[in-house]
Amino acid sequence: MEDEVLIGGIEKRRIYLVEYDPSWPKIFIEHERMIRNALGSKTSAVEHVGSTSVPGLAAKPIIDIIVVVADSGKEDTYLPQLVGAGYILRVREKDWHQHRMFRTPELDVHIHIFSEGCPEILRQVAFRNRLRNVAVDRLLYESVKRELVARGWEDMNAYAREKSSVVEEITARALQAPATPVPVSSAIERAKQSGQQPT
Repeated sequence: MEDEVLIGGIEKRRIYLVEYDPSWPKIFIEHERMIRNALGSKTSAVEHVGSTSVPGLAAKPIIDIIVVVADSGKEDTYLPQLVGAGYILRVREKDWHQHRMFRTPELDVHIHIFSEGCPEILRQVAFRNRLRNVAVDRLLYESVKRELVARGWEDMNAYAREKSSVVEEITARALQAPATPVPVSSAIERAKQSGQQPT
């Protein structure tokens, strides 16, 4: 039976981190232009999110982009245009915010489609801003990622699920106090164990 969520089924891909690359914001801008040219007024916002949007943070070399449309459940309003621009539909999550994910053939850009007003947009942007502004949380997140990457994974979704607890922890702080650094002793301790230093 064909997987209704992962189009093409589970893929075995090597998951690894690289140091922050200053070219990532430029790559985002290039794809933002392509997306806006393809969708025009059908998108109300295009945001660079995920680890590649955070200066100084090690990341998988994949640019994550949120694209906001009126109704992500109505694929006919954006799918043909994005496919025409060269993107491939990979994820269709009807039971989770009607989320869709497209990617490039090179697998280096993921485009996440959400509807206007979807709470996940705020969550992901708040998480990004928290990591940009609070070094302790940035260090905590990177230390967890490095630990997980070292284990090896069957697919990227399994890796993402495993780090969901730390994402939720940081997101909760971001939504409570977006710009206020907070002391997190456990983060410092985990950073010491991984041999990294706070910045």
